[in-house]
Amino acid sequence: MKRIAAFILLVALSSALAMPADAQSMSNEEYARKSSKAAKKQQKMLKKANKKQRKAMKKYAKKQQKATKKANRRFKK
Repeated sequence: MKRIAAFILLVALSSALAMPADAQSMSNEEYARKSSKAAKKQQKMLKKANKKQRKAMKKYAKKQQKATKKANRRFKK
C-alpha cells in the first residue's frame, strides 16, 4: 500500500516539475496585450449599453408624444 502511494506521489511530482517555468509568469507584452484586450471589451460593452439606453429613450419619447396627441384629441372634442 505504501509503495503505491509513494509511486503516485512520485508521478504527481514529476509531472508538476515537467511543466515549463515560463507558463507561470507573464512578460510585459502579455500584460499589455491582456490590458488592451480588456479595455477593448469594456469599450464594446459601454457602447452596447449606450445604444440600448438611446433606444429606450427614443421609445419613451415616442410613447409620450403619442399620449400627448391622444390627450389633445380628447380635449378638442
